[in-house]
Parts: sequence; C-alpha cells; structure tokens
Amino acid sequence: LPRMSDILGLVGIPFSDAAPVNVSFFIAVLACFLFWLLVWRTRLGYVIRAYGHSEPAARYAGISPTKIVLITMLISGGLAGCMAINNVMAAERLVLNSVEGAGFIGIAVALMGRSHPFGVLLAALLFGFLVQGGAEIDFWTNIPRELIVVIQALVILFTGALDNMVRMPLARLFLMFRKREA
Repeated sequence: LPRMSDILGLVGIPFSDAAPVNVSFFIAVLACFLFWLLVWRTRLGYVIRAYGHSEPAARYAGISPTKIVLITMLISGGLAGCMAINNVMAAERLVLNSVEGAGFIGIAVALMGRSHPFGVLLAALLFGFLVQGGAEIDFWTNIPRELIVVIQALVILFTGALDNMVRMPLARLFLMFRKREA
C-alpha cells in the first residue's frame, strides 16, 4: 500500500518517511463516514437501530429479524475484513497470526467510542497511537512493551468508570436547574 509520505509527496506536502501511516488510514476514515451515513441517514440504518433497541417491538413493526441479523453480520464482517488491510497488504510478507488480538482491541475501541462512528474513529486513533508509541518505546528504551497493554486497560477502565461517575452527577445538576426554572 502506498505510504502517507508518498501520497502527500505528490501534492508537495512534506511528511516523515518514518511514520507507518499509509492509504489504509483514508480507507478507515471513509468506512467510518459511510457507516455513519448508513446507520443515521438511511431506512436500513433506522431498521437496524430499531431492531437493536427492541427485538419484540421491531418484530411487531414487521421487521424480519433474520434479514436484519444477516445484513448486520455481512456489514460487520466486511468492516472486520477491512480492519486487516493494513496488516496484510502493507507488510512485505504475510506473517502467521499477524492480526492476533485485534478482535479484543476492536471490542475495546467500540466500547470506548460508544458504538458511534465518530467516537470509534477517535478511540481507534488513540489506540493506534498507543500501540505505535509502545513499539517506539520498546525499541528506544528498556521499558517493556507490555506496559502499553496496561495503559490501554487503564484507559478503558477510566473512560468507563468516569462515564458513570460524571454522567449521574451532571444529570442531577441539570434536573436541579430544570426544577428551578419551572
């Protein structure tokens, strides 16, 4: 796959050759945008969200559960296949188990991004920076690479915990302001 330095070099923008970014970054951003468009701006997206919120209500509305599950699995399988583009196509050779553990990171990214395409994009960038930074730290210092896994776990823990710690007091605060205004 063409590297970001090659792509931006055609336009005349300088970019470091040492950065491991390639055209798969643009594919990922495009996939996030297309997924957002599908889920939030189409009838199919509405049907998928309706089925996800309440299966009995969706069935009562005439939505076929088998059809929606099949379509959703096809979309998620296609996106999962796109996830491995960078590891398979950017390397000079195919390495056995090169994408091992990517599913667990994908689940963490989806949870941290609250299953919204823009949040998932931001969470994926954070995890990408953590993984790449961990490789650089491991290469240049004697700090073990496993420390990055600990940092990832702490980020997931604190984002999940802080969401619950912040959301409830803010909800009470807004409710208190609404009562005062009424």
